[in-house]
Amino acid sequence: MKKNEKHKDHAEEKEHKDKVNVDIKENGKEQQPDESEILQKEVNFYKDALMRKAAEFENYKKRSDAEISNYIKYASEGLIKSILPVYEDLTRSLESVEKGETKDFETLKQGVQLVTDKFRNTLTIEGLTEIDILGKEFDVNTCDALLQVPREDVAPHTVVEVVEKGYKLKDKVIKFAKVIVSTEKEQI
Repeated sequence: MKKNEKHKDHAEEKEHKDKVNVDIKENGKEQQPDESEILQKEVNFYKDALMRKAAEFENYKKRSDAEISNYIKYASEGLIKSILPVYEDLTRSLESVEKGETKDFETLKQGVQLVTDKFRNTLTIEGLTEIDILGKEFDVNTCDALLQVPREDVAPHTVVEVVEKGYKLKDKVIKFAKVIVSTEKEQI
């Protein structure tokens, strides 16, 4: 509640109490209201105030729900806007191949490399990083071990091969790396 609204509510309450406490004039005579009348008027006042606050709260909830719903509905808008140019580049590349404008493999490869670099840069700007785990100790927080192989040339529990790369979005792992891990050579 804003400060002005709080002040307004207190002013309304004070004004109401002043009205209740004013002598009631009946037939030209001033008459003091009895306590039950005062209490009934106060009950009615507070009941009305409660109903208004409840209605204000319902309206607030509806507005908040609508805002949250819109936020969720369009949460990916920024990402889509950032990768749309990459999609358009890929589409143009395909059209160029279909029209016969790109005839040699080397030109096509260079074009695809440029689009790939642009896409990687876009993902990096969005906070995506590749998990660099090759040659490092196996970490269950970033990797899934697919296989253990006995190796003498590296320490046990070292990642010797990355089968599928893993990725982090900012500080959260969104795809675990699938790796092959070294183990001690079996003694026969």
